[in-house]
Amino acid sequence: MPFTPIIPLSGLGGWNFLERTLDRQMEIYNKSPDIARDVEYYLGNIDSISTLDEFMGDRRILKVALGAFGLSEEIDKGAFVRKVLEEGTLEDDSFANRLNNPNYISFAQAFSFGDFGFVSNDASNQRIVDQYRDESFEISLGEVDDDMRQALNFKREIGTIAERDLTEAGGWFQVMASLPLRSVVEAAFNLPSSFSQIDLDQQAEVLADRADQYFGSRSVDIFKDPENIDVAIRRFQLTRQIANGPASTSPAASAITILSGGLGSSGLENLILSNV
Repeated sequence: MPFTPIIPLSGLGGWNFLERTLDRQMEIYNKSPDIARDVEYYLGNIDSISTLDEFMGDRRILKVALGAFGLSEEIDKGAFVRKVLEEGTLEDDSFANRLNNPNYISFAQAFSFGDFGFVSNDASNQRIVDQYRDESFEISLGEVDDDMRQALNFKREIGTIAERDLTEAGGWFQVMASLPLRSVVEAAFNLPSSFSQIDLDQQAEVLADRADQYFGSRSVDIFKDPENIDVAIRRFQLTRQIANGPASTSPAASAITILSGGLGSSGLENLILSNV
């Protein structure tokens, strides 16, 4: 069973704790037997995959491949996944492009059976298993505190979108297509819960207006600056903290505190940073 991430507080306090201990927590998580076995199997067998039938026929390979793109829940949708890969992304009307899901588009591009053919290499294989570890950790983190999962996903993903040099509206449409990114931005921009119900073009316009109000530019390019990413996450966490009431100790962290002799959050941090 993988290591369960430790978040002793909700809201901004919990996020500060996570940032300080993230590298160590991920190191411990990646050594979990389940994760280590998945990675070892993938790296040991992906080079033998040359056809789509072979790829789809190996569930353990498919688990890591889908998980690397946040699509782990799609593993039993074999016909759906096959269609995405068969049609690729080169044609505007391909299945992946019509889904308008950036995760599926990236998945189809990485395993390019329908475009140029899939070719395994060390660099791409390592990138896939690194993404699988990151995504798996975020899923486990979400089981402890979903706000932390969304914030960590935002920190990892938003810069990539910002670097794509998309149009103003296109950038915000990419953000809106991802539920975690949308959640963070809507809270950081102080938008009401009913915001997602208005026309999509109007949503993009409002997001551009709010970006200009808070960061001085209407484009998602504002998130090329890591400082702006941090500001957005802190606004998100503070908004959630206010909505949920005073920050409280999570049940998981409370249990660990009791078992570890009454350590507070600083004690837990020292414990995590010092040993496994």
